[in-house]
Amino acid sequence: DLRLHVLCFDLPTGNLIWNKSIPASAAEQEATRRVADHGYATGTAVCDEHGVYAYFGVSGLIAYDHDGNLLWQAETGDKTAGFGSAASPILYHDLVIMNASIEAGIVLAFNRTSGKEVWRIENVDRSWTTPIVAASGNGRDELIVSYKEHVRGFDPLTGSELWNCEGVQDYVVPCVVVNDGIAYVLGGRKNQSMAIRLGGSGDVTESHRIWDTNIGANVTSPVYHAGYLYWVSDRGIANCIDATTGESVYRERVDTTERVYASTLLAGHRMYLTTRDNGVFAIAVGPEYQELAHNVLAGDDSLFNATPAVADNQLLFRTNQYLYCIGAD
Repeated sequence: DLRLHVLCFDLPTGNLIWNKSIPASAAEQEATRRVADHGYATGTAVCDEHGVYAYFGVSGLIAYDHDGNLLWQAETGDKTAGFGSAASPILYHDLVIMNASIEAGIVLAFNRTSGKEVWRIENVDRSWTTPIVAASGNGRDELIVSYKEHVRGFDPLTGSELWNCEGVQDYVVPCVVVNDGIAYVLGGRKNQSMAIRLGGSGDVTESHRIWDTNIGANVTSPVYHAGYLYWVSDRGIANCIDATTGESVYRERVDTTERVYASTLLAGHRMYLTTRDNGVFAIAVGPEYQELAHNVLAGDDSLFNATPAVADNQLLFRTNQYLYCIGAD
């Protein structure tokens, strides 16, 4: 009876405008403890002026217009693994790009109007991460894909490889972040992070990898601000490292007894660290760990798995039961 939903809400009021759903694929895995921990709709939908695009793993990539009418649906593979799906679609020009490493070991690009496949990248192994398109120092757009033992740069319009680099020596979940032509990569159970200068050609491990360290995160993604990288690891450790050298600036434990799944959000010159069971910590940016506030929604025992989003001066939180909009009156 499993159905997978895309919902549209009115932002000022929270009123539901439409709710569309599809039946799950016959290939969808059973609701094991690991899957039930976060559900079957882990990815974040992405929108443009034409529609909204959402990913449901083995149940495929689906597109609706802004009135909730189905535009197209595309299959991406039928394999499952452990925690299920995690990657989200991204948009580039007329393409919807999807990392289907778990479902088929590939990255795919679809025409956003027709849903037809435009190109594919093969042999993408054990990657739950969402790719990113970023500009190199010479202005070239590069699609960056991080997966087990590799980080690779591609032409996002054609899917052809531009460069490759030795990557995380394990599976990859955190998203790559880029600042000023440098990609910062995290991942692995033993935790690893590295910095790679974009714009290279061929094997750039020796020429463009700036640093590599054994500090990192298994699940959560970092943010960059003013020369530092920040993140809270899934073990609940707040990290700050020097983005130039990879050296640790601080490591502080956050007050939570659960694993952290949400990534750090940078907004309004402060960071928000969302725990699953103990609310949200507001943290100052800078080389010293400073908690500015700790906020808990009273009477709510739902799990905060998702990274919050920003809309104007409001924060949107999706739990496993509720959608919240938090802001000043």
